Amino acid sequence: MYASRSLSRPTFKSLVAGAALAALATGLTACGGDASSGETPAPTAGEPVEIADVGSVSPDDELSDLLPAEVADAESVTVATNAPYPPFIDFVEEGNTEDFTGLDHDLVVAIAARLGIAAEFQQQPFDGLVPGLQAGKYDAIVGGITDNFERQETATFVDYTASGTGIAVPAGNPDGIATLADLCGTSVAAQKASKQVGLLEDFSADECSGDDIEVTEYPQNTDAVQALLAGKADAIAATRVNLLEDAEKLTGKVEVIDDPEAPNGYQASPNGIGFVKADAELAEAFRAALQSLMDDGTYDKVLAKYGQEAIGIDEATTDAAID
Repeated sequence: MYASRSLSRPTFKSLVAGAALAALATGLTACGGDASSGETPAPTAGEPVEIADVGSVSPDDELSDLLPAEVADAESVTVATNAPYPPFIDFVEEGNTEDFTGLDHDLVVAIAARLGIAAEFQQQPFDGLVPGLQAGKYDAIVGGITDNFERQETATFVDYTASGTGIAVPAGNPDGIATLADLCGTSVAAQKASKQVGLLEDFSADECSGDDIEVTEYPQNTDAVQALLAGKADAIAATRVNLLEDAEKLTGKVEVIDDPEAPNGYQASPNGIGFVKADAELAEAFRAALQSLMDDGTYDKVLAKYGQEAIGIDEATTDAAID
C-alpha cells in the first residue's frame, strides 16, 4: 500500500541550519515569547521550554543519552503532521501553514525538550505521512494518527492517547442516526486514508445486508465537514474528540451522536507518534521521555489544556494497536 523507502534522509546538518533560520525568522526562543498568549514559543535545543498554559519542561541528561548519536549531534528532529485536525493539531493562525498548535504539538515539543532537542514541524498531506516517513523525508509523524496493525508494517508507534470514531450529523439529526448501524443506506464523509474509511467499509460489508454505506473520502476533515454542511453527506465519521471540537465551533449546525455503548467512540484505539522501524532507538527515547512527562504531571496538564483528559492513558506504550 505504501511506497518503498527510496529517498535518503535529509542531512542533519541541513536540519539544524533550517532550524536556526527559522528561529531567526521568528525571533522566538524557548525562553522568549508570551506564554500567556496560548502559543508555545519555538524551542531551543538543550534549554528549558516554556509551554503555554502547561509550564516549563527541562532536559533530562539520562533520557538524552537514549538518543541515537546522529540525532543527539543534530539536536533536532523533523516532525510531519497534517493540520487542521483539532484538538490534536492545528495552525496558530489561518493561512499560516508553518506554525502549529494543539495537543500533539505541545506534547511532542515537551518530549523533545525533555530529551534536550528541538522538534521542527512541517505540513504534509495525511495520506502521505507514512509513505514520507518510510522514504526518510522526516523523522516522525503525529496528528491524531491511529496506531493500527497495517501501519505497523512500516512504522513503530509510541502511543500517547486512545480514542475512537465518532459520528456527526446536521443539527437536529434529521435522519435519526443514533448508532453506527443507522448509517446503513446513508452517505458518510470521511478523511482520505483515515481509520474511519476502513471501519465504515467493513461495517457496511458485514452488517448492512446490501443497504450499503456510501463512503466519500475527502483530503481534509474540514472538507468532510463542509460536505455535510452543503448537504452532500448525511453524516461525518472522524475521531470523536475531533468532531466534538468541530461541533463546538459550529454550534447550531452540527451535532455529535452520543451512543451509550461507545462513550469514547467506536473501536477506541491508541493514537501514536510514528517512527520508521529502523529508528527503534529514537522511538524508545521518545517513549521513555513521554513516560517521564506522565510521571511528573506535565502530560496531564497538556491534556487538560485542550480539555482531553478522557483520552489519556496511564502508561507510555509502543505498538499497542487493537486492530
